[in-house]
Amino acid sequence: MQKSKWIKSSAAVLLLAFGFSGIPGNTFAAEGDFDLTVMHTNDTHSHVETIPQRATIVEQIRSVHPNHLLLDAGDVFSGTLYFNEYQGAVSLELMNKLGYDAMTFGNHEFDLGSRPEGHQKLSEFVTGAQFPFVSANVDFSGDTLFDGLQHDVYTSSFSGGGIYKGIIKEIDGEQVGIFGLTTEETPDISSVGSVAFSNYISAAQEAVDAFRNQGVDKIIALTHIGYNDSPVYDNDLLLAKNVQGIDVIVGGHTHVELSEPTVYQDGRNEPTVIVQAFEYGKFLGQLDVTFDDSGAITSYSGQLHDTSSAEADADYEAALKPYKERVEQIKQESTGVTAFTTLDGERAKVRTQETNLGNLITDGMLAKAKTIDSATSIALTNGGGIRASINEGDITVGEVINVMPFGNSLAIMELSGSEILSALEHSVSAYPTASGAFLHVAGMKFKFDPEQPAGERVFDAGVVGEDGNTTKIDPVAMYKVATNIFTAKGGDGYDMFAQAYEEGRVSEPGFADWEMFIDYIQSLGTVDPQIEGRITADPGGLEPIGWTVQKNGKMSYLDHKGNKVTGWLEAEGETYYFHKNGDLRTGWTKVDGDWYYFDAKTGAMKTGWLNDPKNSKTYYLHEDGKRQSGGTLEIDGAVYTFKNNGELTN
Repeated sequence: MQKSKWIKSSAAVLLLAFGFSGIPGNTFAAEGDFDLTVMHTNDTHSHVETIPQRATIVEQIRSVHPNHLLLDAGDVFSGTLYFNEYQGAVSLELMNKLGYDAMTFGNHEFDLGSRPEGHQKLSEFVTGAQFPFVSANVDFSGDTLFDGLQHDVYTSSFSGGGIYKGIIKEIDGEQVGIFGLTTEETPDISSVGSVAFSNYISAAQEAVDAFRNQGVDKIIALTHIGYNDSPVYDNDLLLAKNVQGIDVIVGGHTHVELSEPTVYQDGRNEPTVIVQAFEYGKFLGQLDVTFDDSGAITSYSGQLHDTSSAEADADYEAALKPYKERVEQIKQESTGVTAFTTLDGERAKVRTQETNLGNLITDGMLAKAKTIDSATSIALTNGGGIRASINEGDITVGEVINVMPFGNSLAIMELSGSEILSALEHSVSAYPTASGAFLHVAGMKFKFDPEQPAGERVFDAGVVGEDGNTTKIDPVAMYKVATNIFTAKGGDGYDMFAQAYEEGRVSEPGFADWEMFIDYIQSLGTVDPQIEGRITADPGGLEPIGWTVQKNGKMSYLDHKGNKVTGWLEAEGETYYFHKNGDLRTGWTKVDGDWYYFDAKTGAMKTGWLNDPKNSKTYYLHEDGKRQSGGTLEIDGAVYTFKNNGELTN
């Protein structure tokens, strides 16, 4: 999985413009101030294999910083075979063992809601937790599975296994308020059933007011709304800007790697510090803050600890072992699907051409996206994300994971036709050199001419409807396009996608690519995908339209797009020159200071000796068409003299 490091730099200008900063704060505290260390995780998606290393780092930090919290910002559910098999139980066992202080709900915690038993597993996850859940804008009252679990209070009298709007944690005699928020987009991207979601700004303001009314002036928002996610719904930057009194925002949902905290102040006396720790438990975030007597942050510093560089805790490894052994067995299990042909994921092919495996993957991606947003008409995935082939015969779970080992999740982009065409140009720009950016597609087809310059190769690009008919992509129309989140964030050089992401035109419903693939092929039972001509390399395919007569009677030459050629043109073994309005030039024409002569009838450039029919004068035109003007010139052993206007004098 490639990290979304671009977010750091691309957000910088925007943050500074709105009062944000990413600069580390002063780490010197005044005597008598309160120091607090917040350890945090988010979007772990059941990647429990990193927890033994996380445990080592947590214990090291706790040994140095007595005033500490361990918080999770949601999306523990979904993403690995551990979740498929145990549905959150392994994560819960190890989180209890780690001693988490609080968690908020991510959108993926609601993924199982469409099952006949509804949110039974989420309810069991809550009741089994030895830590509280905080949620100020989620209402579970409509779901009887949560009867008695939710308490609409901000309280210091909390216990594990309960859901609270907010809790008040006493640490070294100081009170710290913690409340939670979940993205309002959840009903659109998950299966919430009768669980309701309210406005995050209103909920946050209520939380701040409630804490302050109880004398709590150190306030942490534990959020799953995204760092810079779509402003149509919610995000941490807007939360910091619109709600005063929040000291720290521990975020999740957008899988952002904030190696340094972002700080919002904008003239306020009290800053708001925002942190997020990427994804899959690859990092443990650490934020050290100092509060003064009034509850304002006077200094802060933050860092991300790479769990891969830590030694695994043996006790946690032992706890994980039986689950890990079972997961390894599952990898060898059949998906129940038979492939009637080899599914081609060979590196050299998936990075240069359409393959049957690329077609099958994007078909599944499009099918899943349509269940979330029926307007989705196209799916794209980068060839660099297809890492292996699948042999003919029974398809195992392990084979699928080998093909898509990164666990990239689904994203749905809203793009203009022009942006799609630009993406297709980028896809084939390196051809015939293999490139991970080469796109596989569903719901569309296109051709490209590798003989044309990069950026001018794509043609006949169209959306294929359910009736099989193809409609040309309209550059100004808007389309819903499914892809993986790596590509949606600009991975592999897709800057047009990165811009759409920054502008809030990307939805992140989640769902790991390999899981979608298994679900899709299981719905088919057997698979025998073919090369369908979705992507066609057509050398010379962009042939010009050619000569045409304009309304003014002048000749013009149209390129493959129907545009009039201007300037020089080599065609049919002749050389021509066209005015900037597209008119074919005939007779004497001055170009860049030199004179040329173009045949009065055909417009072809003349070379050699020329007798001008208009004045019966003789001229000489060099091989490049330029007229000899002045001086002498030896031709075929004879010497000739020319006037400055090019006329032969002898």
